[in-house]
Order: sequence, then C-alpha cells, then structure tokens
Amino acid sequence: NGIMATRVLRLMNINSMSVFLHRNMRLLNQIRTTYKIFIHQNDLKFILRVNFLLIFFISIQLEISDAQSNNFCGIKNTSSQSGERLQYKVFYTLAGAYIGAGEATFSNHLETYQGRAAYHVIGAGKSFKSYDWFYKVNDVYESYIDTSTMLPIKFVRDVNERNTRIYNSVIFNHAAKKAVSTNGVFKIPSCVQDVLSAIYYARNINFSVYQPGDKIPFSIFLDDQVFDIFVRYLDKEKLVTKYGTYQTIKFKPLLIDGTIFKGGENMTVWVTDDENKIPVLVETPILIGSIKVYLMEYKNVRNKTNGILK
Repeated sequence: NGIMATRVLRLMNINSMSVFLHRNMRLLNQIRTTYKIFIHQNDLKFILRVNFLLIFFISIQLEISDAQSNNFCGIKNTSSQSGERLQYKVFYTLAGAYIGAGEATFSNHLETYQGRAAYHVIGAGKSFKSYDWFYKVNDVYESYIDTSTMLPIKFVRDVNERNTRIYNSVIFNHAAKKAVSTNGVFKIPSCVQDVLSAIYYARNINFSVYQPGDKIPFSIFLDDQVFDIFVRYLDKEKLVTKYGTYQTIKFKPLLIDGTIFKGGENMTVWVTDDENKIPVLVETPILIGSIKVYLMEYKNVRNKTNGILK
C-alpha cells in the first residue's frame, strides 16, 4: 500500500507509509476543524468509506424520470465476457491533494444458474488498511445475469461497514413480475435491473442513436423498492488523466438534493467510446472537496480497446 500511496499522492511528495498516514490524518483534522460548522461527521465517514460501487449505487437517489419511453429492454451483450476483470481506485480530493482511500474490482464469470447460462458478476469494494481504524469497509455485491436477456436472475448484497452489517438476497421472477428477497415478495416492472446488473446492461447502450441532452430511463430494484431513474447523455470527449488518455462517451445522472451530494447534474461518468464501454472515470463533488474514481487495470476485455489511447 505504501508504494501505491506514493504513486497516487505524488503531489504531496509522500515517500513512506508513515508520512502518508501522518499527512492524511492532518489533512482530515484540518477539514474537520475548518469546516466543522458546515460538514457533518457522517460526511467525513463517507469520504473514507470509499466504495467504488457507491458511486454507481447513488443512482438510486436519482430523480424520477418523466423522460422518453423506456428503451432499456432487449439489449444484447456485446461489451463484456467471462473472465473480464476491472480494477479501480477511489480518491478524495481537496485543494489539489489526492488521498487514496479505497479500491474496488468487478469480475465476470460464465456459470449455470437455475439451468440457465448466466454471467456471475461480482463487485467488491474495500477501504485501505490505513483507514480501517476510522471506518472499515468490506462490501460484496453479486448478480447472476441471464446471458440471453441481460436481466438479473439473482442479486446478493453483503455489506460490512464498521458496526453495520446488511445482507439481502433477491430472486427475480420476471415472467411473474415479482422479486423474492430476504424480507418478502415485491412487485417489479418489466426489464428491471439490480444495481450491479444495471452497470453491465448500460455498457451495451447504443449511444449513437441519442443526441446530446437526451435522457435514457430505466428501473432498478434495491432495498426492496423500485426506482425509476435516468441518465443524460452529454457527448463524446477525449479525456486525459494522470492514469491514461481515452476517447470517451460522457453522461450524467441526475441527483436529488438532500444527501451529501448536491442535487442536479453534478456527477459525471466517462466510459470508453468503443464496444467495451469500460467506465474509466467517475467524478462527483461533495460538500467539501470531491470524489474521483479511476480505472487502474483491465484484463480479458471482450473487444479491441480502441477507446484507450494510451
């Protein structure tokens, strides 16, 4: 961790883990003191929870869409394959300083579930050991996705954060429009996704049929509720970061005011403009500073990585 911390925090000229910890804690204490009348203790906890999945899962807080008719059904998978692995790092940034706080990985393996071919995708997020004393995170999300429809068959949420433990398993019966979770039976609409399957489903959207500003609506089932949400397609853009240069598709989800995120179109997501549509950067402001999530490594992707320039 010390070597990686040195790399991602080069602006702070950190050369050892001891200095890394000292300076990070000093910065956090400075934030706590300077902004104590503005920032709640839970906001600082969020900064350190650093679960890349949370950046995507915040989409459940999106505004309800009155946009175009739902075109989120019937997509075929052309973007991911069994064996694919994506690795990300989450940073809290303030005044030019980057604090590496956690990491997440997404993996995809072809299996048979309930007699059907399914992609077993796993999203795992955890905090760095240097932050475990403050707020330890070790979360795992799993989805079994029908390869023929790209709809979820089963979803598992296993959250372990400090003193909080949440476990919920959901079996989807799309024909009966029902979801059976750990807590009961619930009605669901056609083409509903879970929060993890939605990522893989969205990677197959044909953005070429949309104009900048268009809204793309869909439904997600989470915490035994259905959320009707959408993202707004922005445009295509060449993106240059400290970790790579990409040709990307750029879009924004709409956030509800009232969380630590500001309401409106503040979160921005960039995915590669190729057949893989790999998320390479997620960025969102919070009350103090911002959260940035960077692609660090990818393996066994399905198509040529034309969107990754260097």
